[in-house]
Amino acid sequence: MTNTPTQRARDIAVRAEAFVRETIAPYERDPRCGAHGPSAELVAELRGHARAAGLMTPHILADGSHLDHVETAIVLRAAGLSPLGPVAINVAAPDEGNMFLLGKVATAEQKERFLKPLIAGEARSAFFMTEPADEGGAGSDPSMMQTVARQDGNHWVIDGRKAFITGADGAAVGIIMAKTGHGATLFLVNLPDPAVRIERVLDTIDSSMPGGHSIVAIDGLRVPADQILGEPDQGFRYAQVRLAPARLTHCMRWHGGATRANEIATAYACRRQAFGKPLIDHEGVGFMLAENLIDLKQAELMIDWCAGVLDGGAPGTAESSMTKVAVSEALMRVADRCVQVMGGTGVSGDTIVEQIFREIRAFRIYDGPTEVHKWSLAKKIKRDANAAMQER
Repeated sequence: MTNTPTQRARDIAVRAEAFVRETIAPYERDPRCGAHGPSAELVAELRGHARAAGLMTPHILADGSHLDHVETAIVLRAAGLSPLGPVAINVAAPDEGNMFLLGKVATAEQKERFLKPLIAGEARSAFFMTEPADEGGAGSDPSMMQTVARQDGNHWVIDGRKAFITGADGAAVGIIMAKTGHGATLFLVNLPDPAVRIERVLDTIDSSMPGGHSIVAIDGLRVPADQILGEPDQGFRYAQVRLAPARLTHCMRWHGGATRANEIATAYACRRQAFGKPLIDHEGVGFMLAENLIDLKQAELMIDWCAGVLDGGAPGTAESSMTKVAVSEALMRVADRCVQVMGGTGVSGDTIVEQIFREIRAFRIYDGPTEVHKWSLAKKIKRDANAAMQER
């Protein structure tokens, strides 16, 4: 097991970085970037540029194989240098995680129908798991799931409500998790469907993901049995196939964003004069930027360590939890310092720093809040300690 990316990955990352900086970053002030993410028109335009550059879905190769996790890390860090970068080259959440899951679990027929258009960047997808908290539905604890699916001949009928469903507005492919007889099951569906109704798109602190985050009602949705993803009642297990790598790719993308914010803050501190010298020569400012370098490097090393664990064939459940906590908290410190260094400019929309700050603040919650991951790790600590005592 090695944490050294291959030459092929480095080559892709170099091309992706140049593309994001030179072609995609200028779109950051495009009026089609709204409160609920870039518009469908803008997404199509950005992906047109990516296709022309040979960078559409670059982590999935022409033969359908994936870059490994260590290789993917440097590509997604490059993509994340702009909030629009992952959308443009088709490595954004939730599509990236959904493509990974379909590649691991879907049948050949399901891949042709549901995965192929996602890889081509011709369609977006949504993962329907989280439910409204005020109704006691599933959130960080999926065992609380209230959406149900009942079998009706060769079909299943799904009823329930989902919340914070990223990209549901405008998605063509849905993966819906619902309770079945002895667990939960994942269902593949074509969207839009009259039985899947978006009640509202939430106004959230972040604004980088196309379609935003929706409250969705599912009323009598009929799904053929051959659109079950994997085996019935195994949905929680399959969700874990997706969740650990998806946590890590979130870390990769937002590491790129924090790196960009730090570049902007550093340039500002070097040119802005105050009290007779550049800001960076004031110890309070210079030390913040030094701390940013430390946090960014530690976050990079955590990402690469966890990627190596996954590449070694381990589930990486605990490792991805540790990495998600460490990286999201470190990147939040970086983004916060960048805003502080830049003062009034840092809280304005004059640079992308303000948006990156908002996006990373949301990242501390998405794919499991810090506190849930710590709780899960504490449970593992107790299990391991009890097992060790019994062996003595």
